[in-house]
Amino acid sequence: MKASKFHNNKKIYNWLVYKIMDNFLEKNSKYYKGHLVDLGCGEMPYRDYFLNFVHKYTGVDWEYSYHNVKPDVVSNLNEKIELEDNVADTIVCISVLEHLCEPQVFLNECYRILKREGYLILQVPFMWWVHESPYDYFRYTPYGLKYLFEKSGFKVISIEPQAGIFTTLFLKFNYFTLRFTSIRFFGILIRLFLIPLWFLLQVLAPIFDKLDRNWELETCGYFVVAEKV
Repeated sequence: MKASKFHNNKKIYNWLVYKIMDNFLEKNSKYYKGHLVDLGCGEMPYRDYFLNFVHKYTGVDWEYSYHNVKPDVVSNLNEKIELEDNVADTIVCISVLEHLCEPQVFLNECYRILKREGYLILQVPFMWWVHESPYDYFRYTPYGLKYLFEKSGFKVISIEPQAGIFTTLFLKFNYFTLRFTSIRFFGILIRLFLIPLWFLLQVLAPIFDKLDRNWELETCGYFVVAEKV
């Protein structure tokens, strides 16, 4: 079953972001098992998808979220997470780590609440605009991610870039030009002009990315799979 069937947040200027995410989640579905904890769950867009693989889903987020959230557990992810030791078989964390001022504390907590031989599936942006300010603190290289995960005790299975430089550049262009659609009186006309361009650039980006021999240098983000051993 496709993860994309359960995500309603796609927009004409950024649907490629969610397609990349969907492909990653589907590729790694073998790691979803037992009790899955979604840390920084937001509006829980993938809840129904994960429940195809696990018997229990728990969404965790804090009370100051920018999203319209009703998490199962309210907890500040910079501190002790309000869950017991060894309670999760799988942890998922999507676009959250950059918003945490104490990332090492967070990963230590992930290790604590995860059962042995459980998996942490994480996505984090790299070359991405500042968002949800002022709660946007860090950007991570693959070397920084490996260091933080291993310091917490995890075995890193994989760290992979989300896309190449063309996807990164074209998405940056789309997000930048989106600002002009709010111009008074002319915003609608500008949007009508930009919509086909936004769509075309996202179709072309994965094709042009094949010209990029080293995605990790200028990617829009990274995916991490790690195991508690």
